[in-house]
Amino acid sequence: MLDKLRAVANRYEELCAKAEQPDFYADPKKAAKLLKERNELEPIVTTYHALLNAQKEEQEALELQAGETDPDLRALCQEQYHEARAAQEKLEQELKILLLPKDPNDEKSVIVEIRGGVGGEESALFAHSLFRMYSMYAAARGWKIELLNYNETELGGVKEADFVIDGRGAWSRMKFESGVHRVQRVPETESGGRVHTSTATVAVLPEMEEVDVEIRPEDVEMQVYRASGAGGQHVNKTSSAVRLIHKPTGIVVACQEERSQVQNREKCMRMLASKLYDIEQSRISDEITGMRRSQVGTGMRNERIRTYNFPQGRVTDHRIGLTLYKIDAIMDGALDELMDGLITADQAEKLKNANA
Repeated sequence: MLDKLRAVANRYEELCAKAEQPDFYADPKKAAKLLKERNELEPIVTTYHALLNAQKEEQEALELQAGETDPDLRALCQEQYHEARAAQEKLEQELKILLLPKDPNDEKSVIVEIRGGVGGEESALFAHSLFRMYSMYAAARGWKIELLNYNETELGGVKEADFVIDGRGAWSRMKFESGVHRVQRVPETESGGRVHTSTATVAVLPEMEEVDVEIRPEDVEMQVYRASGAGGQHVNKTSSAVRLIHKPTGIVVACQEERSQVQNREKCMRMLASKLYDIEQSRISDEITGMRRSQVGTGMRNERIRTYNFPQGRVTDHRIGLTLYKIDAIMDGALDELMDGLITADQAEKLKNANA
């Protein structure tokens, strides 16, 4: 690992030197690429230098202890040695995580799709709760929500909600949310006070542009129709809604939130590009891993990943066995503790595989 760290540090110094050259910004695209690389290496180099300092302090403490005859000073040197040693172990673990292969999509925005599942109207109401939860989480982080497709039920539930969470690093935080979310609560429509169990499904995809994925025009069939549901004065007056069918895969995407066909088609193409990318990445992953799936980060749509139990006020993520008794805060978008736990577990899994 130390050889790799030295190479990273040398590369970082090289990039810093290049950035100081007068003609560095002559090619803006190249400059942006090099600056991005430098910024990605910076936390590794900073931690590496901290490790070198801890190693130096450990050696100095050993040398002072060897030449000291006063018992109190020897004890002090011993304490400094143990502190430096503990710092080294902590920094070495941090560096192992920093050196793990990066997900190239971590900085991207995401497309989220929420669907009501088992449970009729209650599942649609729960899907609306999930949409509200993610919207509040995005707002707390300064990310923007852009609706793509949103179909309500008469009681205020959601049949389907497709939306973009536009913000740097959204994929790195949101990518573990794909799967089946289960709710246990007394529905508003339940007069007897019985607890019902319902589900909703969530799919999260990194947002891809058309340039990221090859989509041949002849493979796409476009249909237009009149928008339905809550959507403003244009609803049911013009055929502005767009549905795209990707004939080779059978993927169907739809958007009706904008007033023009052109805008809705543009959003549909972004959704389609993301779905096609996801299919290709899954195929590559299956070939590499032989269909093996780690506990965290599988993104399998049919997995029950989390339970929201309202009578007991708890939320349990089944993949990492984490239970939090703060359901009100979580439903109001306080998701960081859950997401931090998932990210930590994913890093631990990758470290285990790297050392295997």
